[in-house]
Amino acid sequence: MNSLFPKEKITFNLPDADIEYYPSFFDGLRAAEFFDKLKNEIPWQQDEITVYGKTHPQPRLTALFGNEGNPYSYSNIVMQPHHWTPLLMFIKNEIEEICQENFTTVLLNFYRDGKDSNGWHADNERELGRNPVIASVSFGAERSFQLQHNSIKDQKLKINLEHGSLLIMKGTTQHFWKHQIPKTAKPVGPRINLTFRIIK
Repeated sequence: MNSLFPKEKITFNLPDADIEYYPSFFDGLRAAEFFDKLKNEIPWQQDEITVYGKTHPQPRLTALFGNEGNPYSYSNIVMQPHHWTPLLMFIKNEIEEICQENFTTVLLNFYRDGKDSNGWHADNERELGRNPVIASVSFGAERSFQLQHNSIKDQKLKINLEHGSLLIMKGTTQHFWKHQIPKTAKPVGPRINLTFRIIK
């Protein structure tokens, strides 16, 4: 990293999970610059999603970037990756220094307001392998990230994902925990989230 000071890191004492949070991985000015570039330059799309037999527009915009030939599928949506942009490569390299991983793919989510959301799920698709490392960086408005253990009902966690923050989930987290970004009635600005992953 180009900083003289190590980044502040928060770890959580949770069963069956390995989660690290860096509240200000990117400083506010740089994060604001990244947000504007991503908002304006990414080819955002809105896919249809089918839940309980009903099809409706996904409640957020998405885009996929990554190494050639590595599509990503979830909820019956198959996404083909765009080629890495210089900005996404820069963010990827910064995160890889912390994670000591070599990410192949990034899924981008654009939450336009509080009505946009991401329901309960785990990042456990087969192409992610056994204990996937998911590195999630957030730009823009702060949103609540909720985690819930699959079988220990009182094991819950809520993290407010701040502008410029990095959240890393690894180990057995995806096997034992679900997570979501719930809708909120509070007036909230747009947020862009990048989730880096390794597709086997």
